Amino acid sequence: MWALWVFSSLVFTVAAHAQDSANQTVYLAGSGNTALDQHIGSLLQDRLGDGVTLLPISDDQIPLIENTPVVSVGPAAFSRVRQANRSIPILAMLVQQSFIDGFAELAPGQISGVLYDVPLLRQALTGKAILPQANTVAILATPGSVELYEPLLDQLPLHGMTARVFVVESDGDLIPTLVRALGYGDFLLAAPDDAIYNPRTIKHILLTAYRRNKIVIGPSQAYVRAGALASSYAPFPEMANLGANALKEYFATGQFPAPSYPTRYRVEINDQVARSLNIPIPDREALNQTIQDELTNAGGPQGD
Repeated sequence: MWALWVFSSLVFTVAAHAQDSANQTVYLAGSGNTALDQHIGSLLQDRLGDGVTLLPISDDQIPLIENTPVVSVGPAAFSRVRQANRSIPILAMLVQQSFIDGFAELAPGQISGVLYDVPLLRQALTGKAILPQANTVAILATPGSVELYEPLLDQLPLHGMTARVFVVESDGDLIPTLVRALGYGDFLLAAPDDAIYNPRTIKHILLTAYRRNKIVIGPSQAYVRAGALASSYAPFPEMANLGANALKEYFATGQFPAPSYPTRYRVEINDQVARSLNIPIPDREALNQTIQDELTNAGGPQGD
């Protein structure tokens, strides 16, 4: 079915794909990573079914669109679509909550998103599932990002845990603040905060943690490959399910639902790091079930 991708882009005209009751159209603004865009497109098309046609769209075609939803892949694609045409409905995929929420609040029902970042509560419970005795969580933040952790600080006591945020005032303060944080926490919870966790700093953070026999959890699969012990993540099929449901709701009501997280996650583990720290890792499915059971049984916020 996805062989139509190239052919359709060659014969694209706005008029030719006008929506009717029998066949709806969705356009896809890609990230520029062809393999990723085609994978997400294929997953969405499978879930949307034969009644919806998903077509790629180039930047110069975006201003011509009227009353037809566009799926954007990644924050850069969303920004291109939004700047080129402020009147069309957009479903943003592979974006963080902090990126899309402001746009969704300004244009409720017109802008929505499938959130890519994992709820911090779930990441914290990932650490506890691996280290059941862990009760204290250390977090690094900048003065501008401290407020992002307020909900987590309120949620953790429902799960028998507490957290403390250690503020990094400057680049030179990173490692001394990290050392203090590691002295407090059973593990370090790494959030998607680029000011703290980036290619320039991550090696130093990981080495400092492991020299003190402390693990780092999160914030993504990429950081697990770099040396963090573990991170929860939403598989692409789950994000595609959520995206397809949002599109179906749009076609049924003319409104997108609010941005939301997937409900099913998996855990990525760096087995080499686990062996080096002599940490036994349960089966992945057992980890997933432990986390979900804790979220369900606590009766508190699910982290979305």
